[in-house]
Amino acid sequence: MSKQARLIEYLEQEMGLPEDAIALAVRQAGALPNLLPIALWKYGFVTAKQLDQIFDWLETLQPSQNLM
Repeated sequence: MSKQARLIEYLEQEMGLPEDAIALAVRQAGALPNLLPIALWKYGFVTAKQLDQIFDWLETLQPSQNLM
């Protein structure tokens, strides 16, 4: 599974974000998947606290799995 797919799975399953919201954020992030959480926050799909949770989750990925 790709790194971005793992992040999207986390956003859907753990954070409960709708697929449409994630799809919009993916389009806005473009070729830079590390901007996906910022796009979600920018459009109001996640709070600042949830954004922190996403970043915390990203930090738990093994270095070879990290998006950034």
